[in-house]
Amino acid sequence: MSKPDILSFLNDEFLMPQPEVLEHSTKRESLFIGIPKECAFQEKRVPLVPEAVALLVSNGHKVHVESNSGISSSFTDQEYSEAGAKICLNVKEVYEADIILKVEPPSLQELDYFKHNQCLISALQLKTQKAEYFKKLMDKKVTAVAFDYIKDEEQVFPIVRSMGEIAGTSSILIAAELLTTFSGGRGLLMGGIPGVKPTRVVIIGAGTVAEYAARSAVGLGALVSVFDNSVARLRRMQSDLNFPIATSIMQPKVLEKALKRADVAIGALRAKEGRTPCVISDEMVQKMKPKSVIVDVSIDQGGCFETSELTTHESPTFIKHDVIHYGVPNIASRVAKTASFSLSNILAPLLLQVGEGGGVKGMLLRSPNIRGGVYVYNGIITNRGIGAWFDLPHKEIRLLLGH
Repeated sequence: MSKPDILSFLNDEFLMPQPEVLEHSTKRESLFIGIPKECAFQEKRVPLVPEAVALLVSNGHKVHVESNSGISSSFTDQEYSEAGAKICLNVKEVYEADIILKVEPPSLQELDYFKHNQCLISALQLKTQKAEYFKKLMDKKVTAVAFDYIKDEEQVFPIVRSMGEIAGTSSILIAAELLTTFSGGRGLLMGGIPGVKPTRVVIIGAGTVAEYAARSAVGLGALVSVFDNSVARLRRMQSDLNFPIATSIMQPKVLEKALKRADVAIGALRAKEGRTPCVISDEMVQKMKPKSVIVDVSIDQGGCFETSELTTHESPTFIKHDVIHYGVPNIASRVAKTASFSLSNILAPLLLQVGEGGGVKGMLLRSPNIRGGVYVYNGIITNRGIGAWFDLPHKEIRLLLGH
């Protein structure tokens, strides 16, 4: 390129004064939020605790809460009322809100309460949904946001991680109780004491659940071994923990030998799509110690133990091959108050952002992280995977937003 070409932008027009470009200001919007009581099986959590409601109300937002919504999480109607929420005896009053906030996705019966152009914020639980659920959302022209698909500024799914932390810690506490004599276990104290050899814990997986299970187990004094197919994840986990644990890739012989010695085995594998891979065979379980314990946290995706079965909080265990199995899918509801605070710590700031961003549409235009959680926008499926799986028409959300 010649010298004149390089300086060609220095023309008279360029040197003239240019208009200043200012960022378009966003008009703040007051939100009307409704929190109906959870009716899903064994769901005890609430999406917002009274302290979070008080924060939203003090910022000019209106919150309606169905009566007794927080009882299972040890929050009373009086606490919500003192925080500034209106307590509704009739659930239809709650569904007058512009934004419906739930932990579990609404049932088909609950969707009948929805009105056109409302916004739903809840978990998606895609594996339990049927086409009728999405068709009803489309008929009602609802905008639906899955909070478990929203990313934070570090590109992490904060609610998935938070619930994983709770599940990982809880899995060790559950196993510790099941090891006791009066629970039918081996009569061992998790971790042991001076002069008595510690319990051995095998963890399958190296994600968030596995990390927090390992933290809890080592904190109690147990010997921990972690197995995963990714050396990178094992290295990251060992680095994050700052204390020594045994790690190995999933070589069948090595894994079988570790399970023979284990007092507790934790299933913490997660599948990106479909069912969790079943890596522990029936034969491996048969070779485990009598009255040892299996807690399969990945049971909600099918489980990574061949012998695992779904159980409930009322009847959480069963015995197979003389090994105690725990297969409750929603472990976080076991500590509903802690889980509710954890959810609230993420959802309350998110709702404040929505209000400051000019409402739901304004926030979707501004935030690609929140936009990633939208699967229905004004009655149109925006998630390609959902559309393809259920054979429903879908469009790119950016086209709908004019972004």
